[in-house]
Amino acid sequence: MRAVAISVQGLWKRFGTKQAVAGIDLAIEAGSFAGLVGPNGAGKTTSLSMMTGLLRPDFGRILINGVDVWADPVGAKALIGVVPAEVRLFERLSGAELLEYAGRLRGIPAIEARRRAAQLLDVLDLAPDARRLVADYSTGMRKKAALGSALIHNPAVLFLDEPLEGVDPVSAEAIRRLLTRFVGSGSTVLFSSHVMELVEQVCDRVSIIDQGRIIASGTTDEVRNGRTLHQAFIDLVGVRAHDGEGLSWLGSSSV
Repeated sequence: MRAVAISVQGLWKRFGTKQAVAGIDLAIEAGSFAGLVGPNGAGKTTSLSMMTGLLRPDFGRILINGVDVWADPVGAKALIGVVPAEVRLFERLSGAELLEYAGRLRGIPAIEARRRAAQLLDVLDLAPDARRLVADYSTGMRKKAALGSALIHNPAVLFLDEPLEGVDPVSAEAIRRLLTRFVGSGSTVLFSSHVMELVEQVCDRVSIIDQGRIIASGTTDEVRNGRTLHQAFIDLVGVRAHDGEGLSWLGSSSV
């Protein structure tokens, strides 16, 4: 059995009267490409924010390779890379400067940080735009630059929140290739998404969260149980849509 890279034990978080996360338990083995999926508002981003030390839980414990995220935040954060859903970058730096700066912040010497930045820019197909300001990057380019910044120190665990949201197919493929290579080296990826087809393509493990609770978790095949992941998700979460009663005007001609 492989070592556990991410251990989440009894995680709870409330915002006022809203119970955002209600007692989550997860164990993600090292070398896994794991997905956390759920409908909007299910608690995905809140859970990832607590796992990465960005949001303090009300209760619970998170261990990254055995290091407690909240008891030893510096030690835990040295082991991880994070790409949040809302990517905020240093706009007035070029792509090359951004990645090199991320490396320097992680304690990598300047020459080595520059070398790694150049390699990542090449793999992410950003080399032709390495000298352009990040402010001029498209959404896909910004996501790739953020991913390069998160990977430059070679983290043991990478957390991604909706990594392909708003990304064009060419950029998405470059990101998928890099993440697959990263996991193939023995590192671990946990990413949240509501795109079932993407999770089904790349993940070997998946957990489904709904209303702040994990309602299914295991290998992708176990969770699918002979269905597509999309159908398994619908069966578990249910369809929350009204039948359109009261919208008799919708679709009718106004002329």
